[in-house]
Amino acid sequence: MNTYNVTLSYEDRKGGPESRTIKVEASSIAGAIGKATREFVKSLDRKQRFDMNKGLKVEAVRVTADRPGAPGVPSEANA
Repeated sequence: MNTYNVTLSYEDRKGGPESRTIKVEASSIAGAIGKATREFVKSLDRKQRFDMNKGLKVEAVRVTADRPGAPGVPSEANA
C-alpha cells in the first residue's frame, strides 16, 4: 500500500475557495482519489455539495518520505 496526500478544493458561495488535504493509503492513485473524494463529500452539507458539483479541483501526491527504508529514500541503516 502506498500513501497519498489528496487535496480537494472547490469555490464556496459564501466563503470563497474551500480546500482540504486528506492522507489516504491505497494501492493506486485512482483508488486514493476515490477514497479521499468519498470521505470529503461525506463531510459536506447539501448546499456545499451543490457548489462542489460546479467544479472540484483534485491534486494527488504520493508520499514516500514517511516510510523508513522505502526505496529511493536513504535511511540511517543504509547510510
